[in-house]
Amino acid sequence: MRRTSRKKRSTLANRAIAASAALILGGGGLVAVNVYASAGEGPSGSPPTRTQNAGRQLSTIDCPEAVNGLPEVPDPARGEVDRELAAMDTQITDAYRQFADRKEQIVRDPGLAENAVLGPLRGKRAASLDRIGIAIGRVAERPQGLESLAGCSLRADDDQGQDQGQDQGQNAGQGQEPGGQGPGDQEPGDQDPGQGEDPGQGRGGNGPEAADFVDIRSVRPDADRPRKRRGASRGSFTTDCGRNENGKFNPDNVIVAPGVSNGAHHMHDYVGNQANDAFASDDDLADGATTCRNQGDRSTYYWPVLRLQNGQDEDDVDADGGGRDQNVGEIQTPSRVTLKFVGSPVGRVTAMPRFLRIITGDAKAFTNGDANANASWSCTGFEDRQLKDKYPICPEGSQVVRTFAFQNCWDGENTDSANHRTHVAFAQDDGRCPSGFRAVPQLVQRIVYDVPPGPGFAVDSFPEQLHKPITDHGDFINVFDERLMRNMVRCINDGRRCR
Repeated sequence: MRRTSRKKRSTLANRAIAASAALILGGGGLVAVNVYASAGEGPSGSPPTRTQNAGRQLSTIDCPEAVNGLPEVPDPARGEVDRELAAMDTQITDAYRQFADRKEQIVRDPGLAENAVLGPLRGKRAASLDRIGIAIGRVAERPQGLESLAGCSLRADDDQGQDQGQDQGQNAGQGQEPGGQGPGDQEPGDQDPGQGEDPGQGRGGNGPEAADFVDIRSVRPDADRPRKRRGASRGSFTTDCGRNENGKFNPDNVIVAPGVSNGAHHMHDYVGNQANDAFASDDDLADGATTCRNQGDRSTYYWPVLRLQNGQDEDDVDADGGGRDQNVGEIQTPSRVTLKFVGSPVGRVTAMPRFLRIITGDAKAFTNGDANANASWSCTGFEDRQLKDKYPICPEGSQVVRTFAFQNCWDGENTDSANHRTHVAFAQDDGRCPSGFRAVPQLVQRIVYDVPPGPGFAVDSFPEQLHKPITDHGDFINVFDERLMRNMVRCINDGRRCR
């Protein structure tokens, strides 16, 4: 039975790049190309490093995240800068298509990678970076060194050829239910390995891989509940905005790429505000209809769709964000969506400002590294076992769960920032907000899917991110009216559970 509705509308802070010449085994020959040890960006300036492994087949294009190399962008330049950053995403997407179409030729002719893919991409990125410098230079000091962000590399998928669930699989057997296998008593080998597709390729040919999945029963329980101190705000506020039953999808991202159609290059589910697309202004959102039961909540909540890799074409098979961006398969409507706001473990919370924008996770975490990643995957009945960089294989009778815990500290001034991150933050290990930040209600999204057991699903992604689970992310724009926000804050601070 088809469980989907029809398609409707559719951040260099010290980036470490070490160039080296390497021989990569690809397809049936040795390929001499430039590959890089690429690091993701973290606020501390000391990102984790992801090195390349000789002997792995080249799989994707790895580019520096340009927005991380920019200074604070002045407001008058932000629109033009955002459009150029979105154009650079499109450039990577186009170059990835060129690479994917010519992978076998690149194996035979290594120079083709530079001549046909990396060279042209570098030229386009250099031009965009120059335009970004000019835009900022009109109203502030022009940033220097942007040209160092132009170069990209081909890289291998480090997961290719690894044993399924290698990272978590070391704990195999330690987290199983006593005396049994858990719901359904189903052995991993009994599961359909891909719903009719090759799990090593994914239906779109660019993932997910078999090694992107792990049996949840082999994962050690690791979910610790934060300790709440005296004076904590212990209440919660839940808003019911549905499951996107009406099928509102588009590949836009009004936070990251305002004014740019297909700025995400993958399809999003939307609940709450129905005016959300790339061109929606704050006024549009304020006046938009909402799927939320309480009409005082016109907030917008969105996340990448999850698709079955079952050979079924979706209505967007020939559309941007869908098949044109190598996102294929049957879009799944969640069986449950819970949107809950919770308090601080060390004190009271204050109201969020209207139109506060928060992105949690990193849609490019596969190539950026995990500094901003915030994916969390599990299965019903096993939610004390959370996966960050694997999809879960759930036993019969258990459902796939995606959880997003958003940033819960705000700088007290800005509703957005140039990289869409620095105006909000997570609480520190002791539960307190960083200096200069204040605690606000924390949005926790829980999205549940009833999908067949086995590794036959994936979230939409930028094409070059290969549908990796670590790229999962969520987006939120607060459009609560002031009265309802006050009620939420009072409820949470009073320790009540409100809906």
